[in-house]
Amino acid sequence: MPSLRYYRRIFSAYLLGGKSHLTFWHETPAANPNAIVGELGEYYMLFAEKADYQGTYDSGGVPQLDYHGQIGLQYNPIAIAQYGLGNYNLWRHSADPARRNKFFLTADWLCSHLEQNAHGLAVWNHHFDWEYRNTLKAPWYSALAQGQGISVLVRAHKESGDARYLDAAQRALASFYRPMTEGGVAFTDDAGDLWFEEYIVSPPTHILNGFIWASWGIYDYYLATKDTSAKELFARAVRTLVHNLDRYDLGFWSLYEQSGTRLPMVASPFYHQLHIVQLRIMHRLTGEVAFSRVADRWETYARSPSKRTRALFYKSAFKLCYY
Repeated sequence: MPSLRYYRRIFSAYLLGGKSHLTFWHETPAANPNAIVGELGEYYMLFAEKADYQGTYDSGGVPQLDYHGQIGLQYNPIAIAQYGLGNYNLWRHSADPARRNKFFLTADWLCSHLEQNAHGLAVWNHHFDWEYRNTLKAPWYSALAQGQGISVLVRAHKESGDARYLDAAQRALASFYRPMTEGGVAFTDDAGDLWFEEYIVSPPTHILNGFIWASWGIYDYYLATKDTSAKELFARAVRTLVHNLDRYDLGFWSLYEQSGTRLPMVASPFYHQLHIVQLRIMHRLTGEVAFSRVADRWETYARSPSKRTRALFYKSAFKLCYY
């Protein structure tokens, strides 16, 4: 189980707004109004604050997150990809060459840091242990990193014509076609629904935000290549979401994941808002009315002080019962 130190970090970042490495992730979620449906252009979320990350960078200008303690400074491929996508949006909007340089810096880092896992698949590894349900032992990989890395690389290929970016994206995409038991990031449940797992654990927990972000990487690969198998893979992800969205609805708040515990894991206020933004974007990308309908419902929850308070107490009860 996660340590008390882990939950002190979570409490500080989620509930008190304390300064920590986690604050990199907590930019106010916002859709990008300049993203055009059906076109590989600006990314679907803004990531503008992440593009101006105020933390540590290595000597080459690549951002690092400070996890403090024994973990210390680390490269996180998800953070690096989001930093790159934020700078890509700002470059496309402003034509600022400094933004272009930062974007290609991250694309180059992603190209050079694809590593083979034990099953021969190309992944972006996290080279530090991380406490989740069980400790994720380094090196560990994630569908979220795979998807957002692909979103960076296909844009780098579009802007430069350099084939190495598309080659790296293609190699990273292979993990989505393989189940977790074979080194991939995919899981097919008993109903035949296909999931992409942010954390590779058994049983899988189906983290909602990670699944949606990962699926956008597949969609971007399709836009870049018109690969019909990628199109079908994204369509399967859409069907999974439509079939399972009600499982994430408590009637007063959204769930972060499908924890499999008697008390489910309620989303923090940040992740609840992120879910709403992601569902709005999914509606734009697919036209599926279920996404808009659920986003509307979850917005009504967020506007209710009583529901918000109930969600925070529910989350606290989950921690007291299980951790």
